[in-house]
Amino acid sequence: MSQAVRHLFAAGVAVLAGCAPAARPAPGPAPQGQTPALASQDETPALAREFRGVWVATVDNIDWPSAPGLPTERQQAELLAIMDRAVQLRLNAVIFQVRTQADALYASALEPWSEWLTGTMGQAPSPFYDPLQFAIEAAHERGLELHAWFNPYRAHSPAGRSPISANHISVARPELVRRYGTHLWLDPGEPGVQQHSIDVMLDVLRRYDVDGIHIDDYFYPYREVDSARVEIPFPDDASWQRYLAAGGQLSRSDWRRHNVDQFVARLYAAIKETKPGVKFGVSPIGIWRPGHPAEACCFDAYEQIWADARKWLAEGSLDYFVPQLYRTMADTLMNYGVMLGWWGEQNLRNRHIYVGMIPSSVRSERRPGGWSRDEIIGQIYVARGHPAAQGHVHFSARALMPSPDSLVARLQRRVYRSPALVPVSPWLGTGAPPAAPRIALAPGNPGQVLLRVQPGDNGEVRSWVVRARYGRRWQVDVVPAGRTEIALLGAAPLTEVAVSAVDRYGYESAQIRLPAARPEGGDQPPR
Repeated sequence: MSQAVRHLFAAGVAVLAGCAPAARPAPGPAPQGQTPALASQDETPALAREFRGVWVATVDNIDWPSAPGLPTERQQAELLAIMDRAVQLRLNAVIFQVRTQADALYASALEPWSEWLTGTMGQAPSPFYDPLQFAIEAAHERGLELHAWFNPYRAHSPAGRSPISANHISVARPELVRRYGTHLWLDPGEPGVQQHSIDVMLDVLRRYDVDGIHIDDYFYPYREVDSARVEIPFPDDASWQRYLAAGGQLSRSDWRRHNVDQFVARLYAAIKETKPGVKFGVSPIGIWRPGHPAEACCFDAYEQIWADARKWLAEGSLDYFVPQLYRTMADTLMNYGVMLGWWGEQNLRNRHIYVGMIPSSVRSERRPGGWSRDEIIGQIYVARGHPAAQGHVHFSARALMPSPDSLVARLQRRVYRSPALVPVSPWLGTGAPPAAPRIALAPGNPGQVLLRVQPGDNGEVRSWVVRARYGRRWQVDVVPAGRTEIALLGAAPLTEVAVSAVDRYGYESAQIRLPAARPEGGDQPPR
């Protein structure tokens, strides 16, 4: 039995048992000058470390907004509903698509407003608002990370109906753009293309408080065929001939892969130089090459879209990696658990792997022949039981929005019963946890106790972990740091509370503990 299959079997046992392992957060050093008792991490419930994300796709209005040209208030209400559903499910990250086809779902001087917002490329929302800024604020107010998701090379797709605006790259810099079948595509072999896409992402990085920069699996385009079903070659003769004339020695396939490798490496270095703590993630197609591992079949990303994702992971040119394992656990051509194990073996720099899964394939009114709802439940348990994975991401938000008789209710009841913190990326940030918070308890409404909490002496706090004991039972919640007064109410009287702070890198402070018997005790936060 191979190592990957053994891990799959072990995780399957966890599914049958109805439980999954939870990683214990590393305790931080005790802060100086605090009067309340410091709670030992071993005396209070551990909180899982698991990235729980959802992609919000804007291209062709897949997830948001539901249609182009909606009033601003309707767009905002729909986006808030997605954020609220993420909180309801106890997810902790949203990956929000902000560049679909050399356009922008935010205020940009480099690219035109996306037609998916207003129905017309280049036209701003009216009344004006900035969707990315709105999304960041809404996410952070709810304790969610917000990652900005970019398509690096697509310039226009046949789904677009709006006239192309004068400031679109296909008009402003046509020498960088190729018509490929039904699409317009930026030529990865053009140095100006690499620089433009990197400039676009750095512009967002500098101006917005994003937690991550994320790119998807569209590098060189997926192959198209003509009316006679003959494959269309990608038209990069001009950039290829220029490379050869300059003395280039690589084969055309190797040259194309080098172009993409160079882009990924340059982008990662630029992100770290600009804002070292912001994470960079890539979500490639789940198969690298047929035969790797032996069970993998059919699609060859290495030769068909010239994406050597294994190299990026092995070299650590990213902070997290989300292979799109969009198959069932019973699939023999790309077995979910086997592929996860194989990607784990390529992770030589110990970056984070979050499994890309597809609840959009689950049976629903729109998809009566889809997967069983328990397929996604099982895949989450397999990922939790596998040492290669530190979390998962759902494609896409639409699949998590239906009524309570859907997959959503099962996720809430079975796999998301408790909150989780995002995993710490030890190669990012200072490596030191924030100072423990200052807390106090005060009487609230009948049957309630109010917890008042303020940050300690250093670091930006993103959330509080509130562990409250009612009688002999502990209840654990992750609360956004913007809430400084929290009502505690349980089935039994409150016995004690232990509170810690979590910074933007995921580091958790030491816990500060107060007994409920002394509601005015402790270090009073400033008024």
